[in-house]
This record gives sequence, structure tokens and C-alpha cells, in this order.
Amino acid sequence: MKDSNADHSCTSPKTPNFRQRRRLNEILPDINKSNGILLLANDKYKYKSMWIRAYSSLWMLACVALIIYMGHLYIWAMMVVIQIFMARELFNLLRIANQDKRLPKFKLLNWHFFFTAMLYVYGRILSQHLVNTVTSDKFFYRLVSKLIKYQMVICYFLYIAGFVWFILSLKKRYYKYQFGQYAWTHMILIIVFTQSAFMVANIFQGIFWFLFPALLIAMNDVAAYFFGFFFGKTPLIKLSPKKTWEGFIGASVATMIAAFTWLTCPRKDLSTGWLECDPDPIFKPDYIPMLGLVPHGIPEKEIAVLPVQWHALWLGLFASIIAPFGGFFASGFKRAFKIKDFGDSIPGHGGFTDRMDCQMVMAVFVYIYHQSFVVPHDYSIDVLLDQIMRDLGFEDQLALYTKLGQILQERHLL
Repeated sequence: MKDSNADHSCTSPKTPNFRQRRRLNEILPDINKSNGILLLANDKYKYKSMWIRAYSSLWMLACVALIIYMGHLYIWAMMVVIQIFMARELFNLLRIANQDKRLPKFKLLNWHFFFTAMLYVYGRILSQHLVNTVTSDKFFYRLVSKLIKYQMVICYFLYIAGFVWFILSLKKRYYKYQFGQYAWTHMILIIVFTQSAFMVANIFQGIFWFLFPALLIAMNDVAAYFFGFFFGKTPLIKLSPKKTWEGFIGASVATMIAAFTWLTCPRKDLSTGWLECDPDPIFKPDYIPMLGLVPHGIPEKEIAVLPVQWHALWLGLFASIIAPFGGFFASGFKRAFKIKDFGDSIPGHGGFTDRMDCQMVMAVFVYIYHQSFVVPHDYSIDVLLDQIMRDLGFEDQLALYTKLGQILQERHLL
């Protein structure tokens, strides 16, 4: 009987349902150890894994560097592609192949909600940038202004169309599965868009506010890996047994050092040309006197420090201590579903979701920090004009400027 089962397992085709069961049973090897822990320093395959990760990392670094060189709009496009991959990985997590076969076009409903959410989120974030892009053409300016004005209504009815589609697609015996997929889809939209939308907003504040936090997270991740690789002996948290205190502390110190060490112009439209701007005061050096701290033989009596470096310390502190908990959350999530990685898109790293867990947590903090402690909270002329351009249509703006001209002319005559 045992041989018969073995023969059947060897000859049976790998159906989607079989692959689904196999994927769900891919439990991390450290769970099966007697003590429940397999530290990276004791892993006999660690060097092979390290070279695979290093090779993939170099390719990712080259691609990202090229995209950053191309500018804001291309970075945003990269984020959209990453979001699509993340959504696909998370959508597939709870799919059951044999039930999906009996629900034709049900997968399309997930993507309908996804792109509706994308239209709503990015429409709100980039509406003013789009207006600034088409101001030279009166027809397109009016068209875009109308689309922005009714963008919320359009997105609402797109969502309602998806809701009605979902209700009409309900089938007996599959209610629980379908409602579970509906709830899961909405949770994915919250996870992916609520956090990554902040990252896109950071891009248009200046690439620095996207790139620098991303590099801090990457630095922390690489440092934690190598400190744990060579020195890791003390487990840090049960959710991620390969994480060690040595890796965590070493990465924190390295990240704080790196944080105190271009790309500063904000983008106010969706064009792709080079930007030139007067650097923000936080990127201009302050000179701190070092009286009494410098030996007499050294001529320099002051040290130049950029104000942004003090901000960088706070960002580095968050990246090294708080952001890793996004990775711990993802580790616990994967263990709940008994999988090793969210996907296999990036050799040695897993899926895009595995790479973006800490980045998402960091992006939200950077946006809130930038708006609270970096952006000046005064009503300058530029701020008022941006608000006018955002809230008024073309005719209203023209009427306002005409009225202002009349007021200025009257005051000049007086």
C-alpha cells in the first residue's frame, strides 16, 4: 500500500491544487529543529545564500540607480510596478486553485479594486502636479481640471461597480471563500496603498526624502545580515529566529553612523526634465565653533554641519530601532501561513513584499516627520498660489487675478 502511494505521487501531474498545497507546506527549516532555532552563523549553506543575495542585490542596485538618475516620474512608475508585484503576491496567498476554477473572472475583481484604489490615491496625491504639467494648453488644462474635480465621484462609482459585480458573482457553496477573498482584497489595499502612497508623496517632495530613508533601511538590513552572519549567537525574537541581538545592535550602530553623512529639489509637475532650484536652508552648512576642543596646532576652529544631518539622526534612529519591526511583522505573517517567502521574484531575497516590509513603515514616518519638522508652516505667496491653483478652476482663477489687478491699480492711483 505504501509503494502504491509512492508510485502515484511520482506519476501524478503537478496540478495547481498540488502546487498550492506544496507552497503552503513550505515551513521554514528552523521550525523543525529540536530547539526551534537555526542561527545564520550556524547555517552550513550560509555562504551559498550570501552570494545569491549579493548577486541579486547588485542587479537591484544597478536598476534602481538608473531609475533614480532618470528622475521623479520614473521613480513613481517603479513604485507602481512594485505595488503590482506586491499585490499579486498577497492576492495569491489565500487563493485556492480548485475553487478559483469554478469562479471564472473572479480574479479580475481583485484587480478592479486594486486599480480603482490606485486611481483614487494617486489622483489625490498628484492632481496638482498634473495641473502644472498642462497649464500651457488651455484645452487640456480645462479637461484635467474637470477630471480632478470629479475624480472622487469617478472612483466612487468604479468601486460601486466592483461591489455590484461581487454581489452578482456570489455562488452557492462558495460564499465563505468569496467573502474571505473580498475582505482579504481590502486589507491588501490598505497595506499596500496606505503606506506606499506616503512613499510616492516623499518622492515629489525631493528625491532625497525617498532615497535617503530607503538607503538607511537597506544599510540596516545589510548590516544586520553581516553582523548576524559572522557574530550572531543570541536569538532576538521568536517570530524571526535567524535574527540575533548581535545583528540588531551592529546594524543600529552602522545605520546611525551612515545617517550622519543632492537630490533635494522638489518636483511640482509630471515632466521629466532636469531640475534646478535654490537648495533648501537645511542643505546649506552651519558652522559650529569648536573653541577649547581643538588643539592649538590645528587651524580649523569650527566644523561645518548641514542642518539636514540632525534630521538624518532621527531618521537613522527610527530606521535602526523601529522599522525592523515591519520585518518582524512580516515574519510572523509568513509563519501564520507556513510559507518561507511571499514570492520568488528576487533570488535570495524572496518576493517584493519581503523587500518592502520595513520600507513601508519607514515611508510613513518620513512623510509625517517631513511635514511636521521640515516643511515651514507659514502662508507664503507660493503656498497661497498653490492652494489657489489646486482649488479653483480656470475661469475662477482668471476672475481672481483680474480682481487682484483692479485692486492693485486702484491702490496705485490712490
